[in-house]
Amino acid sequence: MMTKKTISASRAFLILFLCQMITALEVPLDPILLKELSQPPTITQQSPKDYIVDPRENIVIQCEAKGKPPPSFSWTRNGTHFDIDKDARVTVKPNSGTLVINIMNGGKAEAYEGVYQCTARNERGAAISNNIVIRSSRSPLWTKEKVEPKHVREGDPLVLHCSPPVGLPPPIIFWMDNSFQRLPQNERVSQGLNGDLYFSNVKPEDTREDYICYARFNHTQTIQQKQPISVKVFSMDSLNETISANLSGTDFYGAKPLTERRPTLLTPVGSTSNKVELRGNVLLLECIAEGLPTPVIRWIKEGGELPINRTFFENFKKTLKIIEVSEADSGKYKCVARNPLGSTHHTITVTVKAAPYWITAPRNLVLSPGEDGTLICRANGNPKPNISWLTNGVPIAIAPEDPSRKVDGDTIIFSDVQERSSAVYQCNASNEYGYLLANAFVNVLAEPPRILTPANKLYQVIANNPALLDCAFFGSPVPEIEWFKGVKGSILRGDLYVFHDNGTLEIPVAQKDSTGTYTCVARNKLGKVQNEVHLEVKDPTMIIKQPEYKIIQRGGQVSFECTIKHDPTLIPTITWVKDNGELPDDERFIIHKDSLAIMNVTDKDDGTYTCVANTTLDSVSASAVLTVVDRPNPPFDLELTDQLERSIQLSWIPGYDNNSPITNFVIEYEDGMHEPGVWHYQTEVRGTQTTVQLKLSPYVNYSFRVIAVNEIGRSQPSEASEQYLTKAAKPDENPSGVQGIGSEPDNLVIIWEPLKGFQSNGPGLQYKVSWRQKDVGDEWTSVIVANVSKYIVSGTPTFVPYEIKVQALNDLGYAPEPAEVIGHSGEDLPMVAPGNVQVHIVNSTLAKVHWDPVPLKTVRGRLQGYRIYYWKVQSLSKRRRRHVEKKILTFSGNKTHGMLPGLEPYSSYKLNVRVVNGKGEGPASPDKLFKTPEGVPSSPSFLKITNPTLDSLTLEWGLPTHPNGVLIAYTLKFQPINSTHEFGPLVEIRIPANETSLILSNLNYSTRYKFYFYAQTSVGAGSQITEEAVTIMDEAMASRQVDIATQGWFIGLMCAVALLILILLIVCFIRRNKGGKYPVKEKEDAHADPEIQPMKEDDGTFGEYSDAEDHKPLKKGSRTPSDRTVKKEDSDDSLVDYGEGVNGQFNEDGSFIGQYSGKKEKEPAEGNESSEAPSPVNAMNSFV
Repeated sequence: MMTKKTISASRAFLILFLCQMITALEVPLDPILLKELSQPPTITQQSPKDYIVDPRENIVIQCEAKGKPPPSFSWTRNGTHFDIDKDARVTVKPNSGTLVINIMNGGKAEAYEGVYQCTARNERGAAISNNIVIRSSRSPLWTKEKVEPKHVREGDPLVLHCSPPVGLPPPIIFWMDNSFQRLPQNERVSQGLNGDLYFSNVKPEDTREDYICYARFNHTQTIQQKQPISVKVFSMDSLNETISANLSGTDFYGAKPLTERRPTLLTPVGSTSNKVELRGNVLLLECIAEGLPTPVIRWIKEGGELPINRTFFENFKKTLKIIEVSEADSGKYKCVARNPLGSTHHTITVTVKAAPYWITAPRNLVLSPGEDGTLICRANGNPKPNISWLTNGVPIAIAPEDPSRKVDGDTIIFSDVQERSSAVYQCNASNEYGYLLANAFVNVLAEPPRILTPANKLYQVIANNPALLDCAFFGSPVPEIEWFKGVKGSILRGDLYVFHDNGTLEIPVAQKDSTGTYTCVARNKLGKVQNEVHLEVKDPTMIIKQPEYKIIQRGGQVSFECTIKHDPTLIPTITWVKDNGELPDDERFIIHKDSLAIMNVTDKDDGTYTCVANTTLDSVSASAVLTVVDRPNPPFDLELTDQLERSIQLSWIPGYDNNSPITNFVIEYEDGMHEPGVWHYQTEVRGTQTTVQLKLSPYVNYSFRVIAVNEIGRSQPSEASEQYLTKAAKPDENPSGVQGIGSEPDNLVIIWEPLKGFQSNGPGLQYKVSWRQKDVGDEWTSVIVANVSKYIVSGTPTFVPYEIKVQALNDLGYAPEPAEVIGHSGEDLPMVAPGNVQVHIVNSTLAKVHWDPVPLKTVRGRLQGYRIYYWKVQSLSKRRRRHVEKKILTFSGNKTHGMLPGLEPYSSYKLNVRVVNGKGEGPASPDKLFKTPEGVPSSPSFLKITNPTLDSLTLEWGLPTHPNGVLIAYTLKFQPINSTHEFGPLVEIRIPANETSLILSNLNYSTRYKFYFYAQTSVGAGSQITEEAVTIMDEAMASRQVDIATQGWFIGLMCAVALLILILLIVCFIRRNKGGKYPVKEKEDAHADPEIQPMKEDDGTFGEYSDAEDHKPLKKGSRTPSDRTVKKEDSDDSLVDYGEGVNGQFNEDGSFIGQYSGKKEKEPAEGNESSEAPSPVNAMNSFV
């Protein structure tokens, strides 16, 4: 059964490092092996050398050791054997050497103070502990003393001595008052390292009666208190008042005024001192100075720099602290105290000594019989330590002789050792500042190789990472290790592998082909053993779609994707973290298989989100930043400064921009006097600006607010600023929009746009309205009005010009002189009608009208134009009157002619002309009668084809709806259509105008014909109407067809044909609706008949447009489809093209006639006509 073990890449190098630290002869801590092998004692745990105990608790002196067989323990106290059995308070823990001294029941810790040492011994040697000095903690009370009050003059220095009792360990000192509040300390007042409280100079506020020094003894958790010290500070003024009150008026005395002085040192005393500190400790140097003003302390090292990263300043730079002191920190340190009056200094010579410290500590040595070895013990210190050796706790000089060892100073050399050479050696390195003691055993063993790594152990690593295959072994002599791959593989060598001294095989870059079984072989002269382990190399986990940087507006939702690819044999887990911590416990965070979604995003969601994909072997991660943006927070702290009559400075502090830079600030104002609660736009500035100079108007009670704008939107408005009322002044401007118009023939209405509230510039806003008739030399007439925007002047002449001006004024004066505008008094209806009205017929639907203009004086207003009323009296072809429907055309300006479009041909019309001004129309001119000439007729009203026989058809038709003249004839054209929709020869027949029917004979039986039919006047041919019809079959053929039709196969065939025709019809219908052409229509377009002309120009006038396709019968090979409908001629032109009808104005120039002649009648939409769908009988006939 395989034992599974995994090695991650992150642990590989640590394991490698630890493996390299293991010596070849170290006995592994394998439980089974330890049970079988003899081993000298090793001290595993002991109490500290200087052991201060709490007198209220039992004393526990630790001593733990291991060895095979298990060691026994003994103790010495103050250098002599400590007989544990003779003291009932002393016990030893089972299977241990730890002493427990019971002092809880009446014992005293002081009775057990002394130097203790533990010895652990078995048949292979003896190990000893350090000398453990036991001392009881002490927290004595302050000695009773009488504390005198301190009276000191303001500005003098003062030292309050603490002098705490000597405790073990030394107490922690601090100063408090009666309320147990720490006394404030600063550059002027501070506590020294000795616990005293130093005042560089005193002030009256230092007066108090409860300066109390406290000593805290941590071991006993007690606090001792000194008697309170009273301090009274006398100020110079109060001292002089006290002295003068006790002296006569003739005496003269005064305390000296407060004088400044240069610094002097309160501690240390003198100009130089010395300090010794041990290597590795914390160096504390102190300088406290007095002076007025309070001196400032600065530290320097002579001939060097203060060590970087190890130097700290405490107690307001009065204490220099250097941690982890080394010999290099020895030297002279100078503190300089300085104030404006001078300086003083003190030099401290620092010497760094060193208790012994290891360079090479002796290590356990396992040898096989006959081998050689060495124990090395090297230490350093200042002064240099003395090295001495012991064996099994006895100085080596008096220990039993061993011919295999030789002592050479700090080294013991072993040669040709035997089993009796096993022992525990102690190395002691000591100087005046301390000592080091180390135990190291020499164990002589003869053991065959053993492999301690479990068999068939399974290792799993990720490709391209190191693989470490263990082969923990033991043997004496030290076995040689070899590695093989596979069952019959050769020994592994080369650069692809690293072989460690502890037996581990390292594959620095494992690949997929590194997978397999590896065999470790250990051999020495006493035997050989092997073990197999297995390696599996897995594909690395990869993030193939990483989360991406996102910017999202607050309140929105965002999603981060994280898609991974992994080895199929590994089970991955995906974890999301935010800013290297757990995701918030919030239901807005939704984790899916490959993504993280955050709903209703808030500002707190801003940060870095990391997707971590973990397997048992590796871990990969990818991060993305989420930036939450929103509209800015509103600005705040609005402040008004530089307040002048017409300007003020506004400043503000921008609110948080919510991760979207502020682009600009909008400033708005409120006029609390005239429009309270209404905010108006004032100006705006760049987003980097927080101050703006604002222009102001007089007599406005201003408040301002600021709105910040970024790419997301506008912030909420800031809180309103304080109000600022500007002084009143005369108006700066006059009303705008001044006009003069008359509402009646005898008045003048003057109107204007009144000033807004803040434009008044002061109270009592009014308007001075002035007017006079233009060009007659009249004086100005003026009135003053208020709260209005209109004034009516009555009794004016009709429609005469006036000069008008409106000036603003208030209680402080008038606005500048206003500009004059020209207005007119009211209009009246025109007095006369246009004369000499003439009509010129252009063509059958268009006429041109001329008239003489009326005199301008008779218009009595502003001339707007002329208006023509015209109506049709009767049609000349029908000789009957019709309901009169008048039409109107208006021609703007001072026109003298106009065009009348859309007239009906061959009709009688009347018209009259009127002049128009702003008041209305004048009288009409006498009615003018005119007639339009003939035109081409519309299409016949219907065409019906009846009574089909074998060779004849009967045609019936109706008169044209609009003959537009005297009909002179009809024209009929027709042509046959074969079964392939091709056309035969075209036949034309001219029919008298009084006919309404016709029988066509000599036609082919069972044949489809297409007919084209239109009427004519003397002007030309009108629109045509088309139709199709089929002659019937003869009886013989019909009988044959009936016989065929009774056959089943024929019925089925006809059904199929009918279905196909239905499908074709549907396709044609769809294409027609989409505006497409089908082949028949394209053939028609390709075979146009040039005989039919759309327009006549016999006399230079314009004929009627008609549908060219309707006039053209198709020749052979083309066909025009028909839907039995006639598209009526649209002969009425739109009035908006010629004058002011319903929607437009007539605009005539010399090019009008040419434009009108070029205007074509609207053509029918392509595809509007369709052939009659053939009936099943017709289809059958065509088929036969």
